[in-house]
Amino acid sequence: MKRITKFGLFIVALSCATLVSSQNNIPLIGQKAPSFTAKTTNGKIHFPQDFGDNWKILLSHPGDFTPVCTSEILQLARMQEDFAALGVKLAIISTDDVSRHSLWKKSIEEIEEENNEPVTINFPFIDDKEIKISKKYGMIHHTASTKKDIRGVFIIDPDNIIQSVNFYPMKIGRNMEEIKRTVIALQTVNEAQVLTPVNWNPGDDVLLPFSPYPNQELEENPELKKQYYNIGTIMWYKKALD
Repeated sequence: MKRITKFGLFIVALSCATLVSSQNNIPLIGQKAPSFTAKTTNGKIHFPQDFGDNWKILLSHPGDFTPVCTSEILQLARMQEDFAALGVKLAIISTDDVSRHSLWKKSIEEIEEENNEPVTINFPFIDDKEIKISKKYGMIHHTASTKKDIRGVFIIDPDNIIQSVNFYPMKIGRNMEEIKRTVIALQTVNEAQVLTPVNWNPGDDVLLPFSPYPNQELEENPELKKQYYNIGTIMWYKKALD
């Protein structure tokens, strides 16, 4: 039997690491969203093309008929109108097939709660039983599972460029209000060419990437102080509109 050298072991380990990495390429912020065609509970779709010039959010989950996932989809369904008002279209994906998706969707729509009306889910559940799409989006983390998605969130702009990527553990539910806040923050900075500070919420003051005016201009127009203010030397804020 041939003797395996330390160098040989290193090559084997490197090859394994490369294989895992190649199977788990995560699209990065600033890249085009990977496209795919799939069966869904809303029929066959071509993503992201079929969603037009809207913002898109693609959310992955570990499995249908599980408690955390059900709580997430139920809340997301309750917020459909909020996202629609922001020009956002939603899509859900897991490695379950479309028939199981349909049964799960129906069971969620039949849930009755004391303080909430039953929901009607309008967004599609994507069939990825072959795990091709999940791998394309880096949703399979082999250290967690080789067959189930972790909880991924991809926010994609109207030009189909990825603007935000987040992953959560299987056992922890996502905060849908935080996802909504992130969309509003992205739309705000893109439209107004500003920045958002720590713990920013819609309606709060925003940051500027540079000083809004030279000192001489302030001397000539003191009213500028009603629109802007600074904290320290590098944090310039623009006041939110009343």
